Amino acid sequence: MSKYALITGASRGIGRAVAEMLAADGYHLYLTCIHSEEKLREYAAELSGRYGVSCTPFIGDMGNVEDVDALFSLIEHLDVLINNAGISYVGLLSEMSPSDWRKILSTNLDAVFYTSRLAIPLMLQKHSGKIINISSVWGNVGASMEVAYSASKGAVNSFTKALAKELAPSHIQVNAIACGIIDTDMNRCFSPEEMEALRQEIPCDRIGTPFEAAQTVRSILNAPAYLTGQIITLDGGWT
Repeated sequence: MSKYALITGASRGIGRAVAEMLAADGYHLYLTCIHSEEKLREYAAELSGRYGVSCTPFIGDMGNVEDVDALFSLIEHLDVLINNAGISYVGLLSEMSPSDWRKILSTNLDAVFYTSRLAIPLMLQKHSGKIINISSVWGNVGASMEVAYSASKGAVNSFTKALAKELAPSHIQVNAIACGIIDTDMNRCFSPEEMEALRQEIPCDRIGTPFEAAQTVRSILNAPAYLTGQIITLDGGWT
């Protein structure tokens, strides 16, 4: 039977890698981003041509409920939801504006609520489904200079555990991946020297790749249904 997956933040980084891996596995895809419209449309067409699956691009802010409603008006069937869209903020909390705080929480947390609440009824139709939230190790332990980001990801982790308990009787699994330092555009705010210092702290002695994050997503999708409510850390032994 045909399988359908929604991946938010799919124009780059982890979302882009997950999209290719799921397309290769035969999933029909819905892909979102907020800014890179041309890049996303080109990528959707590329995946469709290469793997023979449908790929529907959608440009919108997943932290905006109207945009998410518009997205789901296009979706009739859904087996997998990958909540990947996210942004960071590096700086002192005392110097952070309320609008910056709200933007971090909107993109990283509100979006997970907006997409999940509409995905669940579609999954209940099949009495099965999987929701995977891309989180961060900072949601587990917190990071200086990234208080808002840490708070949003900590909330995503709690959201994941609670929703998993709520949906377990309906055979819908909810898990999260707490990523460490992954080689994505989000970390371009750090200098080469800062990235090198981080690398030296990681027991695996290197930065993680989006492909490895995508492999972890695939592992969770193929895991037994008994795996639910887990925050799976992918950080090379760092934390």
